[in-house]
Amino acid sequence: MVKIIGAIVLGIISAVCFVISILQFREKGFLFNNAYIGASKQDRETMDKKPHYKQSGIVFALIGIIFLINAIEMILQTKWLFYLGTAVEIAVVVYAIVSSIAIEKQKK
Repeated sequence: MVKIIGAIVLGIISAVCFVISILQFREKGFLFNNAYIGASKQDRETMDKKPHYKQSGIVFALIGIIFLINAIEMILQTKWLFYLGTAVEIAVVVYAIVSSIAIEKQKK
């Protein structure tokens, strides 16, 4: 029973991440990006938000996939899904760093 409840919670978190991802791709709502959040009010008004929305959309989609994989792993109890989830986690971190560097290079 605990596994099912845990999987449901992870599934709900995954769905929320996918909804946020869709909103980010559509450039709607709050921009969940460190470059935007850390910018001054004046910089926020003048910055090109499109690449930051795209980056955040991809990251939230990948995070949603991670939670979905963990939910499935919790139910099926396979070892390979754990490794797949870990690989996606590493991919998210690498993507976030590389894309942030690429966005900064485009500005200059």
